[in-house]
This record gives sequence, C-alpha cells and structure tokens, in this order.
Amino acid sequence: MKALDIPLSQLLEGPKQFIIPIFQRTYSWGTKHCEQLLKDILLVGENKNRHAHFLGSVVYITDDVHTAAIPRWQIIDGQQRLATITLFLLALYKTMQEHPITLPNVTVEEIEDYYLKNRHGRNDLKYKLLLTQRDKDTMIALLRGTDPGMQASVSIMDNYKYFLDYLKEINLAHAYDGFKKLMIVDVSLTRGQDDPQMIFESLNSTGLDLSQADLIRNFVFMRQSPDEQTRLYLEIWYPMEQLFGILFIKTFDYFVRDYLTLMTKPTTPIHQNEIYQEYKRLFQMKEGQGKTVKSIIADLYKYTKYYCCFYLGKEHDSDLQEAFVNLRQLIEVASPFIMRLYKLYEDERLTKKDFIEAVKLAESYVFRRSVCDMQTRSLGQIFATLTYAINEENPLESIKVTFARFTKNRRFPSDAEFRESLLSRDIYSLRNRRFLLNRLENDSEEKIDTSNFTIEHVMPQNPKLSPDWKTALGDSWEKVHETYLHKLGNLTLTGYNQRYSDESFNNKKTMEGGFNDSPLRLNRFLREQDTWNETLMIERGNILAEHAVKLWRSLEVDEVIVQRYALEERRAGARNLTLDNVEALRGGPVRKLFDILQIRIKALSDDVTEILDRRNVTYYVFEYFAQVIPRTHNLTVLLNLDFIEVSDDSEICRDATIQSFITNSTVKGGVFLQIYSETDIDKAMLFIRQTYENAIG
Repeated sequence: MKALDIPLSQLLEGPKQFIIPIFQRTYSWGTKHCEQLLKDILLVGENKNRHAHFLGSVVYITDDVHTAAIPRWQIIDGQQRLATITLFLLALYKTMQEHPITLPNVTVEEIEDYYLKNRHGRNDLKYKLLLTQRDKDTMIALLRGTDPGMQASVSIMDNYKYFLDYLKEINLAHAYDGFKKLMIVDVSLTRGQDDPQMIFESLNSTGLDLSQADLIRNFVFMRQSPDEQTRLYLEIWYPMEQLFGILFIKTFDYFVRDYLTLMTKPTTPIHQNEIYQEYKRLFQMKEGQGKTVKSIIADLYKYTKYYCCFYLGKEHDSDLQEAFVNLRQLIEVASPFIMRLYKLYEDERLTKKDFIEAVKLAESYVFRRSVCDMQTRSLGQIFATLTYAINEENPLESIKVTFARFTKNRRFPSDAEFRESLLSRDIYSLRNRRFLLNRLENDSEEKIDTSNFTIEHVMPQNPKLSPDWKTALGDSWEKVHETYLHKLGNLTLTGYNQRYSDESFNNKKTMEGGFNDSPLRLNRFLREQDTWNETLMIERGNILAEHAVKLWRSLEVDEVIVQRYALEERRAGARNLTLDNVEALRGGPVRKLFDILQIRIKALSDDVTEILDRRNVTYYVFEYFAQVIPRTHNLTVLLNLDFIEVSDDSEICRDATIQSFITNSTVKGGVFLQIYSETDIDKAMLFIRQTYENAIG
C-alpha cells in the first residue's frame, strides 16, 4: 500500500481511468455538498496566502500492471468526491467554452485533456471517470454533450446544473486556482498484495457514513475479480436490491439481522452495529464448508424474497398476504419465524393451509397477550424460540406444541382469560384498539375499507352529559359513564363528523352517516336499539367478546402429543449418556441393586423409556412415572402418584409432599420410597407398577 499527500489535479492528470465498481452505491451527494465544496474552493482560490485545502482521501486498487496505455484503477473510497469534482470541472469547461473565456493558467482544451478525458482512449476508455449503473450513462452523455434522456441520474443532473448556474456568477480564475490547491491522500493498493476490505473497514471505524449493508456488500465483492463482481452483482445482488426498492438502504440491515437470527441462533439479540461482523463470520464459516460465494449470496437472496413478502407486503397470494398483514400490524419481530415457514412452504414441506394456520396462531398469541396485558418486551426471544423449535417433518404440530409448553409469563392466554380481559379492560387505552375493531368488522368474505372511519364512543366521552343521556343511563348515570365509557361494548367505528360525538343516541342513529346509514357490521346491533344504557353495553360487549374469542382462536393440541415431544427432547438430551455417567452408579455399591431394578422396570412394557441424567434415572411412558435417585447406600425412588392412592402394609412408602425437597430429584412426585436390598425391590415394584398403570390410563 502506498499513501501520499498530493494535489487532486495531479491524481487526475495523465492517461488513466478510475472505475467505480458495479456493486458500489450510486452517486448520492446533494446540492448542499456541492455548495460546501464550492465555498471551500473559492475560499482557498481567492486567498493567495492559502496554499492548500485538504479534501479527503481517494483509495483505489491497481492490478500491478503498468504496461497498459491507459491503466484502469478501481475506486474503493472517494467516489462521491471524484464524481463531484468531475461535475465541477465539466461545468467549468462548458462555461468557458460557451462564453468564450480565457483564464491565465489554463485553456478550455487543457481542462478537457487533463481532467475529463483520455485523448487517445476509445469507447469507454475515453473518459477519466467511469461511474456505475445509471450514473455512468448520465455522466458520459454530459461529457459528450448529448441529451442524457428521461432516465438520467437525478443527483448528477441536479449537481451539474447547480455548478453551471453558480459559475456564471463568480470569478472563474479563482474557481480554477482553488481547484488546483485541493489536496488529497492518494492511497494506492495492489490487487493480490493488499486487502482492500480491511482498508474499507478501517474507513468505517473512523466514522464515515457506511451502513452495515455497505460493509457486507463490499466484503462480498471486493474479494472477487472485476468480471466476477459484475456477474454476481447482475445475477444476484442487483435483483435482491430491487426487491427492496427505495427501502433498500433503510431496510436491508434489518433483514440481515433477522436472517442471522434464523441461521446462527444467537443466545442474545444481535445489535445493529454487530450485523456486519456476524454476517462476515457466517459467510466465512460457509466458505470453510466448501460453499461458493455465489451459493452463499444466492441463499441470502432467497430469504430476501420471503422477508419482502412478509415485511414489505410483496406477497402475491391474497390469502397469505392477508395473514401477513394482520400479523405485521401487531409485531415486526416475527420475520425469522415467517422466513422459516416460507422456506418449508416453498420446499413443499408445509401446505398453504397449514402455513396460514401457523401465521394466524401467531397472531392470536400476540393479540391475546396484548389484550390480557401480558409482557410483550420478550416477544423477539419468544418468536426466536418458536422458530428454532419448528420440526421440518410436522411444522404446524411442532409450533402448537411449543406454544403449549410455554408457561407462566410466556403462556398462551386461555379463552377465559381473553374473554375476561376484553370485557373488563378499558379497550380504548389498548394500543391495538383500532386493529381489534377493524378485524371484528372485516371477519368475513366481504371486506370494508375502514380507513376513513374513526373510533367512536357511543355513550359520549364528555362527562357533561346531556339530559337525554342522563335519562337513558338512569339514576346511576355517573357510575355507568365512569365504568363503561372505554369498554368494548361502548366502542365502534363511524363515518360521521366527530363534532357530533356528544349528540343523543337517537341523533347518532339518524344523522347523515349515523348508525342507521352505516354499512358496518359493528353497528348492526346499534341500529336495532331505541336507547343506549348499561344493560345494552354489557350485552354488546359480550357479543363482541365472543366474536373475538372465535376470531383469535385458542390453542388446540392434544396433551399426549405435547408429552411425546417433551419425551423426544429428553431422549435427545440423554443420548450420549451411559449409566457410568450417573455419579452414584459409577462403581458404587448400589449399582447391583440398580441393575436388578432397571430390568424389572423395563420389563413392565416396551413403551417404557429410560432417560439418564448425571444425578438420577427417570422412567417415562409419555409422562414420567418413576425416578430413581442413587445414593451411597440405597436407591431413592420418587413416584408420580398421590400418597392417598397408596395401600402399603409394609410401610415402605412416604409422603413426598411433606418434604421441602428431595436431593438430586428433577421431578415432582407424591410418593417416595427407599430400596436397601433385593427384598425391598419386590415391595417397591408393586407401587412402581401401580404408578405405571396410572400413567397409561
């Protein structure tokens, strides 16, 4: 690597071409940047005592081949500066050419030959700077003096016109003198010797405006040859960017974060400033597994499609789109979950029907928790758990089982909890109140656009109720108003002017746009009433709550299936353990006793499953029925049996519920007993068999 402080003019002089790689961001400086640049140029140009103005760095990579008549250098950093200076010089050239103006230190021909074009270059090699994509065609048209056309780059055209207009009003000699005093750090890298990506990363660490997307894109492409860069960009990266459209810069980082969440299963959330490094680590791991660069970024592209279908609303299937829209209105952290399901759907391992049911189940879970005022801060981690637990052989079933195994603060709210919260909460304070009313309205084939409707309190919010309202509500009108004002039964959607919200119930029905004219199903009950009071608010609230319970369905999964999944999970966790891994059985005196007991328990049935732990051995059918805890001189056996069910003449059994804890146990049981000899095994097996038979029903 070579780094020198030189005049910018020196960098541009002589036959050469600077190429902006196809994968780089397009030209983006605005007129405010041009205005500042021109101020700097004129400030140093007008002051003879100032000899230089530092502009920044220009970093480029060469092929270490010096025989070419016009060497081509690929720009790594400095595109915006070079492009803007080129526009300034082109505007200076045009102004001098059209007016004609003679400057003391340079001719119009010299500006063209020194800084804009290569005199002996042919085709694209004729131009000193070759931009990328649409910028390239616009810049070349300006250099040729032809019309850039309707598809011209807006930024380039706007900035060029800015310079043209400004140069008509100033001293051109000062402008040119200022340009000649611009200094840069000329950083030259050699392909195959220097690491351009390392330089690019170091530029980012100095605080330049580089997004995680910039870093990822440059990491992928800078390591490729120019031809391979072009091929990969046109075949994969550019189509991927187009899926995001104008939201690429704003959204791509978030997509990669969710992609990494899906692929790497991090134990903690990935922060925004960690996205590039985490993707780089994943990329290098895949390369180490023998995957090609093309296959790695093709996988990213594939998941981009899934992400955009959900997050950006680009799904073409109307049924899927409706399910996505409803879930996305509630949360955004479900993207990894949806991408995982979409991959299975595309691979034909998940039917469309099950896909939609899974999305609706997720919506129901989130919305029920919202209404029940359950914690929502951990939804990102909850959905990550759901995503990782999806079984490819039976995706929907595995999702239901995972929901069923959530307990305490993570539990799936029951119908009773949901219904109670719908009726008791002040729904108007609910963040998702409009979502609730919209979905209740449009739970049918015939959808109504409610975007122009507003949330209305049937009984007015104004505590200064009119005599008509006081009469309707009865003697306890103040209590009724306080209790039911924001409840579900008193809320609806209306199209009439909010100025009429305090009107009597009859006027709200009969006015233009009132309940009688309303096309909304939400207002059907209101149209049928002659008055509005506590009884009717309660009745309507119950009707809407029952509708909501059916709309946002409860979790339905057979407990036997849940137990089977739990058992398979335990089997997987104990797969690499042997009896020698159980601490008290490792050559201990009770090993012989355990071997005899083990044979007797397994002989109960072929469906008995033994799960080893370092502290105990547990026996299951679907749920556990016995746990054996080896001690130094005995075997303690914990049984999943109520003590009152035991008929024990030998008095070997003890009530486990009166013990504060049983050392080394990992399950709860109602009965425990201790085995000191083979004779005790015969007695113990009576109760172990009883517990087993209870477990199988």
